[in-house]
Amino acid sequence: MASPDDTGTVQNEEQLWHELEGAISTQCPAEAHETIDDALRTWLSLSSQFRCEFSESEDEAAYCSQRLLEGALFRTNPDYVRTQIIYSLLQEDEGGPLYAIATCLLLDGRGNEATFRRMIDESCFPRLLELIVGRSKEEDPGLHRLLLDLTYEMSRIERLRFEDLQHVDDGFVVYLFQLIEQLSDDVNDPYHYPIIRVLLMLNEQYMIASTATANDPDSPSAPLTNRVVKCLSLYGPHYRTFGENIILLLNRETETSLQLLILKLLYLLFTTRATYEYFYTNDLRVLLDVIIRNLLDLPNELMALRHTYLRVLYPLLAHTQLNQPPHYKKDEIQKLLALLAGSGNVHFAPADETTLRLVDRVSKVPWLSTEEGSGASEIARKLLGISLSPAETASKTSVVDLAALQEKPGVQTPSRRNTIGAATERDDSNRRHHHHHHNCCHHHHHHHGENGKGGSSGGEDEQTTGRPRKLPPEVPKHRHGTLFRETSDSMMAPAPAVMGKKLPPKAPPPRRKGRLKPAAAAPVSDSGTSVSERVS
Repeated sequence: MASPDDTGTVQNEEQLWHELEGAISTQCPAEAHETIDDALRTWLSLSSQFRCEFSESEDEAAYCSQRLLEGALFRTNPDYVRTQIIYSLLQEDEGGPLYAIATCLLLDGRGNEATFRRMIDESCFPRLLELIVGRSKEEDPGLHRLLLDLTYEMSRIERLRFEDLQHVDDGFVVYLFQLIEQLSDDVNDPYHYPIIRVLLMLNEQYMIASTATANDPDSPSAPLTNRVVKCLSLYGPHYRTFGENIILLLNRETETSLQLLILKLLYLLFTTRATYEYFYTNDLRVLLDVIIRNLLDLPNELMALRHTYLRVLYPLLAHTQLNQPPHYKKDEIQKLLALLAGSGNVHFAPADETTLRLVDRVSKVPWLSTEEGSGASEIARKLLGISLSPAETASKTSVVDLAALQEKPGVQTPSRRNTIGAATERDDSNRRHHHHHHNCCHHHHHHHGENGKGGSSGGEDEQTTGRPRKLPPEVPKHRHGTLFRETSDSMMAPAPAVMGKKLPPKAPPPRRKGRLKPAAAAPVSDSGTSVSERVS
């Protein structure tokens, strides 16, 4: 293994990888801290050199960190290696080493959330804020994005400390909003995804902190100001790109935890008077379309996410520009509320009391309710036999309810369409298999009974293709329960009356062109019956 001082003599990529593999493969006792430190310094120096001189993509640069986590050096003493890398994040200022350190912590934390919790305990949050502001996006876009990703991933799995949030000032939040307003230079990320996620995470942390302050007597007396909502309240018209992007993000996002983050911020914006009209009217209509679609598409078991959508739907309809005529999608909303309240649709399970209460609240939006007794309480009483008291139909929604809703990162929201489609496909497959088995048995029995042998074409086809051959439906062997045989006589003679009901006669053959020959001259068939007699 090369010593730390020899890494500057690396002349090509092959030699660099040889040196790096030697460093991460170092085997030593767990308590040999000096040996581990020397190997880590070698790895850090080589990783920085690789990104600066040989790497063609960020993924290639991240591979150096992945190799460290897989190597013998890390397995020797994982806790000590993590501690040293976290301390390096707190002290390092150079861009090359910072990229390797941040990548290593991000990859390790995604596989082991204890790493992120340890980073919070070691005060990495204020350090990351300092690095994000101190290193402009133009200077090193890859590092800037990486620091944003690390901040988001670290903060969304653990509640930040009160003193950590105090480091977030108005200047930092305004800086992030200004970045979003700038034109994106990444064609693969038109929504400024990393920046938006950090702002959504900060809003959730403020909500959690506000509920803790209200419920914990030991918490600081001065509540924290939600600086995300404050900035949009004061300067909202200057930062409308953020609003457009979170609606687009909600439209395409399938991760449940990120949907909840977006809905929490939307709820605060629609219940804060200063931000009632933050969004453009057309964007609000798009948002309403997304909410209707997602509520119809959510499986029955995702009640918490359904409740959150309904909590957002009420202030959206009651407080924003959508409450002005012409009222957008009024009929569709009323049909949606009837379905969610339990109108007998077979694809929707009976509604729970919370859903009924929230649906009833939405249905009482002044421009939406058309007649008395159209709310969820009346629907529940008529269809489900459930009586909701006035206390239950009244809104109990609060920031506490929303702040408590969380989902493990990475969990995808299932689709009702996929669930129902899969179930229908299984039913159709079972039905086809049963029908094919029944037809095969009937066909086999028919051949044995009439011909004395079974057909072999079906078996040959199954052996050739490896799957059962799909047979056409058989011609029925009976009429109205009476068995018959298809003989020439039965085809020519009039059908007998069955079950006291005379069957209609068969249609005559098509008329010949030209004049018909006399009956006496008509040709005689093999059975001795003339054509004219058969027709008559």
